[in-house]
Amino acid sequence: MAGCGDWLLRPLSVIDNIFEHNGSDSDWQQLAIQFFEDKLQEDDSMMQVPSLNDIPLHLLQTDCLVRFRCMVQDMFDPEFYPGVYEVLDPNTQEKVLKSGKYRDVVECAQNNLQSERNFTADRQTLYCIPIPGEAAWVKEKFSQLGQSHTSPSTSHCEVRNKRSLDEEGSTQAAVEGSLCRNVKRHEQPTPTGINAGSTTKLPLDLNFPLPKEKGPACLVKVYDNWDAFKVNDVVELFGILSMDPAMSLLEDESDETDARAALKMSEEDRCHHPPASLVPRVHLLFTQKLRHINPLLPRNPHKEPMEDLSAVRAELLGFLTHATLGDKLAAECLIFHLLSSVYARHDVTPMGKFTLNLIGCPNSNYSQELYGILQQLVPTSFRLPMTLEMMNGQRFCPRKDYSANRLLAGILQLASGSLLMIDETELQAGQLDVTGVQNITALGNAVTWQKVDYDFDFHQMEFPCNLNIIITSEGKSLLPSDCQVRLKPQVVLANFNEYFEALRSSLSPALLDKFRVYLTLTRLMEYNIDDSISKIVEEDFVEMRRLEPDNITGENLHMLLTVARLLSLSVGQSSLTSQRWQRTKELEFSRRARPHEDEHMAVGGIICCAE
Repeated sequence: MAGCGDWLLRPLSVIDNIFEHNGSDSDWQQLAIQFFEDKLQEDDSMMQVPSLNDIPLHLLQTDCLVRFRCMVQDMFDPEFYPGVYEVLDPNTQEKVLKSGKYRDVVECAQNNLQSERNFTADRQTLYCIPIPGEAAWVKEKFSQLGQSHTSPSTSHCEVRNKRSLDEEGSTQAAVEGSLCRNVKRHEQPTPTGINAGSTTKLPLDLNFPLPKEKGPACLVKVYDNWDAFKVNDVVELFGILSMDPAMSLLEDESDETDARAALKMSEEDRCHHPPASLVPRVHLLFTQKLRHINPLLPRNPHKEPMEDLSAVRAELLGFLTHATLGDKLAAECLIFHLLSSVYARHDVTPMGKFTLNLIGCPNSNYSQELYGILQQLVPTSFRLPMTLEMMNGQRFCPRKDYSANRLLAGILQLASGSLLMIDETELQAGQLDVTGVQNITALGNAVTWQKVDYDFDFHQMEFPCNLNIIITSEGKSLLPSDCQVRLKPQVVLANFNEYFEALRSSLSPALLDKFRVYLTLTRLMEYNIDDSISKIVEEDFVEMRRLEPDNITGENLHMLLTVARLLSLSVGQSSLTSQRWQRTKELEFSRRARPHEDEHMAVGGIICCAE
């Protein structure tokens, strides 16, 4: 049906072939999807598909097969398109049917608009962005994997000349709610970024949740199973790339009349029809939700043999003990934090979360250096300094913009499993305004309930999240937390930068990769408690309540069970043993024996709020 490279470089030819041989009344769509799924299941075939995460858009030709590792940031309204339409074959003068599926613009010079065989269908549009806070090591290793598997014929489909945004034309004509063009057209080069020599006065906001994020955003056209997608899903998409200039509604400002017309365009049109050269369209063929984005692991990691995880844990514990300035208990709690995940929800209570508050952090330099260490271990992360500028000037919760009919991203719109460091060592004396107070509330909700309230003006909608939140502070945090540990440094440092630079240099790339694999594997493990161990836990808790009736509550039991789970997983055990339960009680006793609170808050804390 198609040559080896045809399905990669010319997937629409394959689809047209299937449509012509099977007709519009058959299951040709399922046959087409199955064809590409079978191709992608072959050895290394997925990695041969060019990735939008790694290859610049100007090196790809339109209509080739691509993949994109991304997060669903927003969902737009469904749109109509010509599912099937009739044309007159110029060679045979016969009326034939064409499919408009997987296209933005249909080739219909001889289209019969009045044909009874025409069929209008609808499709959903997702706005997808690179995964927020994705670590540099993740991008680098995925890029290396792609380069090692991609053949020369697919690595750079076609080199396209760059040009500025104001040179991109926009020719369009509506046909049954879609666009129609003649077969003959001139290929036009496209820009690679917003500032690629552009003089346009209509800046394009890619709506990334985190500041200084880079990478392409895409409008993904979904034809089936719309309900399978949710906002914030992390997925890998395989589809047909479309960068046709006719899809851009932003006009060329070199013409004064067109410039005025562009300014009169609705905000919704500008946001939903950005230049295809900057926000390409991807017509979805196949997708898979990602349980993890660790490039060092296979897609089904537990099908692979695992080495002794307890030995890796011991090495990681030693490394993190140095990172916590010699405090082994804090290092143990840090491992638990890195392995924690919300695995279930009982009513509104998230089970499995382990928000850690490291108290007694010397200064912001230490927090930044510690974050630099953690950033090298986890796939996605973000450090949030609690400065007045950040708290009063940034949007934490996403908000619906009804004029543009889109969801404005907020800092807390992060992928599941992301590490979020809240750095309170950067607290400043000053006053929180209304936005700052709302952001403090949003952080508290994320910590306590693992939820983010999206603002829809007239109401708020709860979106569950699964964030690993660590709070670094000098005194006890302003925010609630599950576990508070006061640092007990065993070393006194004159220069944090030199110490942590030496610590990073001592870690070999092989050992660093081993830590990354360990943290992902243990996080994905299943866990259970046998009835015999449950009875031991119950008896021990009753005894604790008898000895300390005023200090031991149900919250203490919940904390003990959470630590027991994380301790078991950290050594590669999927169930709790009596030995691990005893060790859990010892760790909790040691942690609670340390003082948590200062007599007064750290100097410079934010203590004033808007009325």
